[in-house]
Amino acid sequence: MKKPRILWADDEIDLLRPYILFLEEKGYELLTANNGQDAIDISRTEPLDIVFLDENMPGVSGLEALIEIKEAQPTLPVVMITKSEEEDIMDQAIGEKIADYLIKPVNPKQILLTLKKHIHQQRIVSEHTNQNYQQEFSDIAYLINTASTVNEFFAVYKQLMHWELELSGINSEMHEVLSLQRQDANAAFSKFVARNYQSWLKDSTQRPLMSHDVMKKVVFPYLENGEKVCFVVIDNFRYDQWKIIQPLLLDKFTISDEQLYCTILPTATQYARNALFAGLMPLQIQELYPQYWVEEGDDEGKNLYEKELIQTLFDRYRKRIDFSYFKINESDFCEKIIMRLGQLKTDLNVIVLNFIDMLSHSRTESRMMRELAGDESAYRSLTLSWFQHSPTLRLFERMAKQGYKVILTTDHGTVRVQNPIQIIGDKNTNTNLRYKVGKSLGYNEREVFVIDHPKEAGLTLPNVSSTYAFCTNNDFFAYPNNYNYYVQHYKDSFQHGGISLEEMLVPIVVLNPKD
Repeated sequence: MKKPRILWADDEIDLLRPYILFLEEKGYELLTANNGQDAIDISRTEPLDIVFLDENMPGVSGLEALIEIKEAQPTLPVVMITKSEEEDIMDQAIGEKIADYLIKPVNPKQILLTLKKHIHQQRIVSEHTNQNYQQEFSDIAYLINTASTVNEFFAVYKQLMHWELELSGINSEMHEVLSLQRQDANAAFSKFVARNYQSWLKDSTQRPLMSHDVMKKVVFPYLENGEKVCFVVIDNFRYDQWKIIQPLLLDKFTISDEQLYCTILPTATQYARNALFAGLMPLQIQELYPQYWVEEGDDEGKNLYEKELIQTLFDRYRKRIDFSYFKINESDFCEKIIMRLGQLKTDLNVIVLNFIDMLSHSRTESRMMRELAGDESAYRSLTLSWFQHSPTLRLFERMAKQGYKVILTTDHGTVRVQNPIQIIGDKNTNTNLRYKVGKSLGYNEREVFVIDHPKEAGLTLPNVSSTYAFCTNNDFFAYPNNYNYYVQHYKDSFQHGGISLEEMLVPIVVLNPKD
């Protein structure tokens, strides 16, 4: 195994011989220099892992050598060692991107700790993370095998996502183990939903918080309490995506509530978001407001009447609430909303952000986007980049400045599909890869969850004999006559509409402005 190489530059290097022997005994290789120019020359010709640089050397000073070394090797960690505690020297060194600094006299333990932090940190973190996950593996497996309530599956999903984020970005043999455990959890969750879903819809006292409950049970109480509310819905927004953007918001907001809720089926915008805004199941929307319901086979857009559906909800509950509604599909319009937010006098502002939905669709269709979002970690990274570098973050900052309480949620999540299963349908069958609605559907009953009587599940009937078939886990539908195309084109893409932890258990977060 290759020894880590240290360059130590100090004009009194001979006095540091005990330190050098100590580090050599610990398995490090030491190169030394007694002036700044030699340190620069060595850094340009020798492969190094870290540099210790005395700040006060005659001739080329430590700060001057630091600038030259960082120009040649920007990623090489340099630790400044100084007798001075003057603030301006510290500021200069930090401004030149030192990795760390130590105040003389240093001791061997300080040196060793610095090496662990800057050379061995990734390995140490990786080892500890692997060990910690291994220790919790059995506990999570037990939770998966015994979960019998939605809250228990909430806990399972949060645990899995915690380890997904912890293991992300490090070299770990545990990635595959965690992936298999997620599959086990999704298999158990799919069976749980199949057993309980329709009974939830019949008995509102027994069901978890669902799509058509959110406005009534989460948003209404804040409005009734006189709060100024922004209700922000990010399409296709998963719990893990929330957790990676959360740190960006903590400078302006505190989190007063964070929970998961369960979306209705299908986990598709046409159904789940319309239910979210109307406070009704799809069948109720169709029966009460047929002018606002668009069927699968119709050419009209499926979410053109969201503002009108919100108004119907307020009318049914006799609530006189002034609200605004904005759907943001592009940065320019987001900029306009940021400018207008301070002028709005409404009690409630509903804002729909469609970027992640567009990201998942473009990833399916674009080879370049597939390369950029090649796996779950990269998909999250793109989400973080969008949130941080688009006007979206400034939109949230403006909401905080204007004193709005922000309720952040989504209509459904997405799952990365990998396993094609065959289905047969006629030309009127819908095109979604995670659920199918049509008549005379042909499928393997053991591979899908089927709703034979859609009205009992609050779903509309495009045809009198229509049934709904849902993929579970990470399956997706493929037609036999075009099977290879579906497999090649859609495998590893992010889809929604079916039953999985990622699609159905989604975040709802209440943010309070700090100012």
